[in-house]
Amino acid sequence: MKIIVCGAGQVGFGIAERLSSEGNDVSIIDASEDLVTRANEVLDVRAFQGNAAHPDVLERAGAVDSDMLIAVTLHDEVNMVSCQVAHTLFNVPTKLARVRAQSYLDKRFGELFSRQSMAIDHIISPEIEVGSTVLRRLELPGAFDTASFADQEVLAAGVHCGADCPVLNTPLHQLAELFPDLPTVVVAIVRNGQLIATRKNDELEEGDEAYMVMPTNQVARTLQIFGHEEQQARRIVIAGGGNIGLYLARSLEKLQPNARVKVIEKSRARAVKIAEQLDRVVVLHGSALNEDMLREADIESADTIVAVTNDEQANLLTAALSKQLGCASSLALINSANYSGMIRSLGIDSQINPRSVTVSSVLQHVRRGRIRGVHSIHNGAGEIIEAEILETAPILEKPLRDLKINEGVRIGAVLRGGKIIMPTGRTHLEVKDRVVLFALTEYIREVEQMFRVSPDYF
Repeated sequence: MKIIVCGAGQVGFGIAERLSSEGNDVSIIDASEDLVTRANEVLDVRAFQGNAAHPDVLERAGAVDSDMLIAVTLHDEVNMVSCQVAHTLFNVPTKLARVRAQSYLDKRFGELFSRQSMAIDHIISPEIEVGSTVLRRLELPGAFDTASFADQEVLAAGVHCGADCPVLNTPLHQLAELFPDLPTVVVAIVRNGQLIATRKNDELEEGDEAYMVMPTNQVARTLQIFGHEEQQARRIVIAGGGNIGLYLARSLEKLQPNARVKVIEKSRARAVKIAEQLDRVVVLHGSALNEDMLREADIESADTIVAVTNDEQANLLTAALSKQLGCASSLALINSANYSGMIRSLGIDSQINPRSVTVSSVLQHVRRGRIRGVHSIHNGAGEIIEAEILETAPILEKPLRDLKINEGVRIGAVLRGGKIIMPTGRTHLEVKDRVVLFALTEYIREVEQMFRVSPDYF
């Protein structure tokens, strides 16, 4: 595909890096000369300096024959106008825009992004995407990573395998024999920093991180089997009252009316502003890096600290300090993959990478075939994918054991007629099945071919 990425910041750079590594023809536009120079030097892309909303700049970047435009600059208005210009002047088929200002996303103004108005095919809201991810983590404190698929019927989760994990040193194929009514499949393992797709004779070892796919209604039981019986957080401290912190506080007021939530915000003006928008949440003005401030928020008796300020180093230190002061669990928002290896050593339980979340949102629209959902894991080393079987899919009506599926791909669940099917070698895939699977990044193209759409299908 020929793709233009508008914005060479952390998110745009990450998207361009991922797409170019997969063989796409990528151009990137940014107003910053330094970022353009860096992109040209580091990535296999063509980078152009200029305003991504200007027609001449888009033309130089190849908009005339591009398949997709992904606008993720720092400015919502530039992103929206870029999409409109790409549509009106260059007829670019697919256009994605990052929109951060919640006013644009207000349901009252939903007509703004209708097909008759602003020519944007898909809106990406990092605050909502990240906020929703945090909420899922709070619902499942035993998992360090989660993603929903198949209309919320299937959940993928990553869990740490500690010394007390009951299923250590047990071949994975025996799990189905030990728990015959539990359709959970371990699809991938991170061991010694390496992500691998599982096979039936693999065994979990202490220190592993296991990614599993399961029916949503079996999550609690599955986590218990893997040694995680943590209770859902009811006393929550949020460090940071920005867009993400406010979204979380509002959502928790609505979804968990009995939860006791406190927000710590460094800016007095912002603290006053968000306090006016919340009913039961307590808003405190101060720095979450201050021990006295954390004690005022009763951090020693809190179930979890969620550090979501704009400063990732502050998030790391806040989460670590909160754990030292007695907080039961911690979650930190971290943009840089360089800090990933420090998480456990600092005593932090979980992290969320906004760039990874946004890249996952974009990838589901880039993937060929009938791909309905994508969740990138382990810094992009693999993906959990949801795909739909169409009449033209080459894997149709064949038992899985007869398919030449690469060892880097593992099928985790099949949703058929509202029922979750645990795949076995005898399973035949049928039209309209929704398949949730894991694939190492180098085998993504193979997965796309498995679910490819014939040109004459439509």
